[in-house]
Order: sequence, then structure tokens, then C-alpha cells
Amino acid sequence: MRRLLEADHRLSRGMRVAERPGPLRSAAAILAHSGDSWFWLIGLAAVGLLGDGYWRFRALAFALFIVIGAALVLVIKFAIRRRRPEGEWGAVYRSTDPHSFPSGHAVRAVMLAVLALGLGPLWLGVLLLAWAPLVGLARIAMGVHYLSDVLAGWVLGAIFGAAALALIF
Repeated sequence: MRRLLEADHRLSRGMRVAERPGPLRSAAAILAHSGDSWFWLIGLAAVGLLGDGYWRFRALAFALFIVIGAALVLVIKFAIRRRRPEGEWGAVYRSTDPHSFPSGHAVRAVMLAVLALGLGPLWLGVLLLAWAPLVGLARIAMGVHYLSDVLAGWVLGAIFGAAALALIF
């Protein structure tokens, strides 16, 4: 197990751009924040208030499963208690949630993609499916997660999304 963790640390460190100013770092920072739950919940509240019944239903479903997913991820994080990688970027994440495994952003991004693919419209599902891996990779690049945190998050996000769809249908 120690060798796997060392390889995980080494690979994650090699993917990191947080300390290197430039366009790649800027893009990674934006993508890393784009999966924030508060950002999504505010946007979904706006869609729910301004949209028709079709969009209200989707906004409510997305918001509900974001909250449920976050609670499940927190339970797992506090059971495992893996510390985040050392670093400066992402102080808000480091202070409010010091645990890294699994990546809640990776869970949320994949879960939203699965929900959108199942509920429609198709263009939204495809867009979120393209966006989801970028969020996870950006979390590693900005030094707030290890590769294994994100891989586990992607798997859990797919499971949570499928479970959510099963509950809806």
C-alpha cells in the first residue's frame, strides 16, 4: 500500500501547476473552482426561479443530489481522514475541509454529467461529460487533491449519478 501511495504522490506532484504562473495555471484555477457546490447551487436556484417546469425539475433534482452527494462525501472524508497535499492555493478548501479523499468536486462533476445524460437535454449531458474530467484534473493541478482522490471521486460520482437516476425513475 505504501508503494501505491508514493506513486500517487509522485504522479500528482508531476501534474501540479499551482506554483507555475501562466495560462495553464489560470485555466486550471478556473476549472478547479467551476465545480464548487455553492456556485452550482446559486446557478440552479436561478434556473429554478426563472425556468419553466422542464428546467425547474432538473434544477431541483441537481440541487437535491448535490446536497446529498456532499453529505455522503463528507462522511467518507471524515472516516478516511486523508490530508490534502501541502500547498498554498485553495485556502478556503484547506480551512473548511482539510480532507482530500475522495474529491467532492470530482464526485459532483461526474454525478451532474450522469444526471444530465439521464434527464436531458442531451447537449447538457455531453457538455458536462466533457467538463467533468477537466474539473478533476484541475483539482490535482492546483494541488488540492491527489490523483487517487479524483479517480475515486469519478467512480463515486458515476455510482451516485446512477443511483440518483434510479431514484427518480
